Amino acid sequence: MMAYNSISRWSSALGICAIVAIIRPAHADPRAVVELFTSQGCSSCPPADKIIGDLAKDPNVIALSMPIDYWDYLGWKDTLADSRFSARQKAYSHMRGDRDVYTPQAVINGSAHVIGSDRASIEDAIKSTEKSGTVMSVPVTMTLTGKQINVSVAASKSPAVSRGEVWICSISKSVPISISRGENRGHEITYHNVVRNLLKVGDWNGSSGSWTVPLENITRDGVDAAAVYVQDGNRDKPGPMLGAAFTSLH
Repeated sequence: MMAYNSISRWSSALGICAIVAIIRPAHADPRAVVELFTSQGCSSCPPADKIIGDLAKDPNVIALSMPIDYWDYLGWKDTLADSRFSARQKAYSHMRGDRDVYTPQAVINGSAHVIGSDRASIEDAIKSTEKSGTVMSVPVTMTLTGKQINVSVAASKSPAVSRGEVWICSISKSVPISISRGENRGHEITYHNVVRNLLKVGDWNGSSGSWTVPLENITRDGVDAAAVYVQDGNRDKPGPMLGAAFTSLH
């Protein structure tokens, strides 16, 4: 087993190692990754936040909340926002070739976007992106063993799917927030599967591969789950989701 070094926030230098034990395996073949770009300062976002809570209960969907920070000037600073999520949303827009950056916006499988409060459109986008034959076609497993997470990505079965980046998300499954100012003042809203940090695990070259992530590199107060995804492209030019997995940490 290769030794691993400590990872910085954006580091990709994680050692490859064999999985020596399997405890609490994650669901191996979800249909979709749904990313909701939301804001505590957005009056039209609470219905979308509730939908993400509903989708989070479905083992066939990995639903993620990614709070953005560009509405902070409107009277309430989002307490969960991260500028990296704002940058990710804009990167998706650039890849699509449009200027559609708004809240609540749901990006499905890295390939389609819809209004995040429209459950029917989200379901339709899941079905339409599945038809590509490459989206979510690579099995990904994630297991918690002692003080580390083991990530395994299967070999590609299609020549059209030959590379991608592997990322792990630190997640807080439920975060209630009392909002005292701005458009949602006076309301307590619960945010579901909130991404609290992102780390690049490594690069996938189409062959099967395994990586190990020390828990200390992804855990912090309130983090009780993790998601791993393999995505075509890179951080600045994100493409279709090729595979993903989710697991609770407690």
